[in-house]
Amino acid sequence: MVPDYPAPWRRGDSMPDLNLGLIGNCSFAALIDRHAVVTWCCLPRLDGDPVFCSLLKGLRPGRDGSLGVELLDLARTEQHYLENTAILITTLYDRHGGVVEITDFAPRFKHYGRNFRPATLIRRIRPLAGSPRILIWVRPLFDYGSARPVITFGSNHLRYVGSSQVLRLTTNASLTAIHDEIPFLLESDLTLLLGADETIEHELDDMGRRYLNRTRDYWEEWVRYLAIPFEWQEAVIRAAITLKLNAYEDSGAIIAAVTTSIPEAPNSGRNWDYRYCWFRDAYFVINALNRLGATKTMEDYLRYIINLAAGSPELRPVYRINGRADLHESIVQALPGYRSMGPVRRGNQAYEQVQNDVYGSCILAAAHIFFDKRILRPGDEALFRRLESIGEQAVRKATEPDAGLWEFRGSLRVHSFSTLMCWAGAKTLAKIAHRLGLEESTTYWARHAVEISRILQEKAWSDEHQAFMANFGGTDLDASLLLMPELGFIRADDSRFIGTVKAIENQLRKGDFLFRYVQEDDFGYPENAFTTCTFWYIDALCAMGRRDEARALFENLLASRNPLGLLSEDLDPKTGELWGNFPQTYCMVGLINSAMRLSRPWEEAY
Repeated sequence: MVPDYPAPWRRGDSMPDLNLGLIGNCSFAALIDRHAVVTWCCLPRLDGDPVFCSLLKGLRPGRDGSLGVELLDLARTEQHYLENTAILITTLYDRHGGVVEITDFAPRFKHYGRNFRPATLIRRIRPLAGSPRILIWVRPLFDYGSARPVITFGSNHLRYVGSSQVLRLTTNASLTAIHDEIPFLLESDLTLLLGADETIEHELDDMGRRYLNRTRDYWEEWVRYLAIPFEWQEAVIRAAITLKLNAYEDSGAIIAAVTTSIPEAPNSGRNWDYRYCWFRDAYFVINALNRLGATKTMEDYLRYIINLAAGSPELRPVYRINGRADLHESIVQALPGYRSMGPVRRGNQAYEQVQNDVYGSCILAAAHIFFDKRILRPGDEALFRRLESIGEQAVRKATEPDAGLWEFRGSLRVHSFSTLMCWAGAKTLAKIAHRLGLEESTTYWARHAVEISRILQEKAWSDEHQAFMANFGGTDLDASLLLMPELGFIRADDSRFIGTVKAIENQLRKGDFLFRYVQEDDFGYPENAFTTCTFWYIDALCAMGRRDEARALFENLLASRNPLGLLSEDLDPKTGELWGNFPQTYCMVGLINSAMRLSRPWEEAY
């Protein structure tokens, strides 16, 4: 028989929000709230079972599906990252002068010539002042919140036994106090290590200190070699670390976000699982990594992309972090959702969709292998020939209807952005062929690029609106067309692009934020701004010479980050509240790219 968890002794439930900190080590990640409660953590990897899932357990989720420390008579909390690291510090203050410091991290450092990154969460608890009394609880759930584990005792550990995995908590705290959730006086440092069901053969407190110091050294060293702008350095460094934490190092994949089913807007039903790798993100992520000089992460991601491209020229829009596309979408019945705003989805139906922009995205991302001299194994003619088969798909599908980059579920249209990306793919293949000295291929792909460009200019342009439209022959606008100059399709000072920006400003800008579109879709009308689109708008203004406007909007967007410097997919343009999956890779990439464009150059900085 599986025992219920003991009756809670608690500070009182609080409504979930996205004022969360992210820790991880490129194997797994966890989200931690300002009270030091682990509210989300998938194990043993980024797309695994959310053993801590209280973030999606309703309006007032309680303790089930979380790990926490409660300071009795709590007065206030503070939270920050250890500078230039992924180590999170939460400080709790009670009403009697008691102070407790909680340090959370996932070990990551060099060990025997390899990156040591176990699926292990380490929590260190230190009394700093007074006589604090605390309560520790550890309540994992398995099978997407539907099953409580069997709990067994060891000499210095508790085992949480589920049907598909076993977690072991090793600690120098009282096992009885943790299991029965009994408050106790915190008189000395405590270490909690939660991970695989493996014996710890080292003295725990010493091991915790060593792992903390080595993990801090790793992140500080990694940040030292980043290429960052003079302005907004802290914001860019935090965005870079967050981007790194969304990478699954074993395969090279970079996921869109660590969560599933945080709604894009309240009760909208726009709840998606983002713990996977989208091909269209590849181009933007690779560019950001290149600008940062994060070449190892970039090479790992390129390896993942090339492996997918080598498998079949028929690309899916989204893949698992292991490279498979078996993403059957289902509803998780055991979890009511963020603030009870379900459904909670597992998997993503988008993998079945036709999204023709993926072919261009793949080619643009892979192009770095042919042009970046830092890459150890540069591209050759054999790889180019593989990319040509993807290019043939791009040419064939350039003007065919698809679901588009916004993944419309109820209609197929010829989306201008999809055609634009197919054009970019053909153009890039011509450049690669020229680089390799393949004259016939250079001519072949350049001819295709010219033809797709002609069709796009003819079919997407509207004389009536003096702008490029979202669909061929349509009347709707799409923020993705702000990327035309970046992709090299049109100059930023071209009157047609200026007209497109003006039209987008009139229809898609709400206050200081941009919507991706405003027309009705499968779920009604969009309610919240799409954060990445605001960064695209900022970049477009910068390219057009409207730098003062761009800087003001950028500063405003930075002020919209949560207290730890993170952004989600969407935000409410009226209140600034964050919505959507969190933290979103796309947004952190947008922040990095915009900061690089807007910052004063180092040689003019002082």
